[in-house]
Amino acid sequence: MLLLDYQNVLIQSVLTERFSGAPPVVVDQTVSDFDGVTFHISTRDVKTKIMVSIQIRCFPDLVKYGAEEVLNREYGPYVVAPEPGYDFSVEVDLENLPAEKEARDELVNKIALMKRNIMAAPFEQAYQEHYHLKQEASKYTSEEAPQGVREGGAVKAIQYREEEAIYIKASHDRVTVIFSTIFKEETDRVFGKVFIQEFVDARRRAIQNAPQVLFRNDPPLELQDVPGVNNSGSGEIGYVTFVLFPRHLTPQRMPDVISHIQTFRDYFHYHIKASKAYIHSRMRRRTADFLQVLRRARPDNEEKERKTASGRTFKVGV
Repeated sequence: MLLLDYQNVLIQSVLTERFSGAPPVVVDQTVSDFDGVTFHISTRDVKTKIMVSIQIRCFPDLVKYGAEEVLNREYGPYVVAPEPGYDFSVEVDLENLPAEKEARDELVNKIALMKRNIMAAPFEQAYQEHYHLKQEASKYTSEEAPQGVREGGAVKAIQYREEEAIYIKASHDRVTVIFSTIFKEETDRVFGKVFIQEFVDARRRAIQNAPQVLFRNDPPLELQDVPGVNNSGSGEIGYVTFVLFPRHLTPQRMPDVISHIQTFRDYFHYHIKASKAYIHSRMRRRTADFLQVLRRARPDNEEKERKTASGRTFKVGV
């Protein structure tokens, strides 16, 4: 199965070319990414200064959970006022690039990961909240722990698509990540359940250290009091829950876990569409095989009608 890249490959390609010492040129490219995210790469006034801007639907939600702090930490000296129509911008002076190639490549990769870094903010905050709750819970027995420690932190909601959201809840012993996703067709729901069952079976068979994965059509209990959650229980919407246990929540594993889990929705729906396309191609191939068999079964000596001079018709074998 295909694993999607965390970085935007087009931005990485353009910046790698511009940072390689090529003569400055005018750049003005708009790049679309998953989840309706839009990038703009441009040289506004001076050819030697490249600005990269991002527009993301859920940016106000992400700001509530520390996105600005994460962006300033990652892009500090390159941060500029956002370009009109965009949420965040960085600008790089081609005449003041790092001297070492490794440092330039690192800068290219960091800018190409802009979407990933913005979306990482609520996950990082949930990790920190988990560490705090874990420390507080260690002071009590499970029965004596205060209600706030037992119940965990508040649910963080990121409305990253018009009808879909990510919900993150930190507790003293886990972090729960819930994706709500829309299935437009009945076949998508069937494929989705098959894929989720594969996650469950893989964890049971061989990868016991993997997060627990659950799927349901009605909202999980963690979302009981969250505003805006669809409680209809219709088959059109599904909720995929990942339960991250302490072994997934170490500071060393945090960057990789955040990167992996962010791409789940795109990975999930990409493979649903790829599976449908594969099945359709097999169906077309099988139909072509059947037609070929029918053509071969047609007799060589077909009867044909002929007419006499008087207009009478009769059949003859050729």
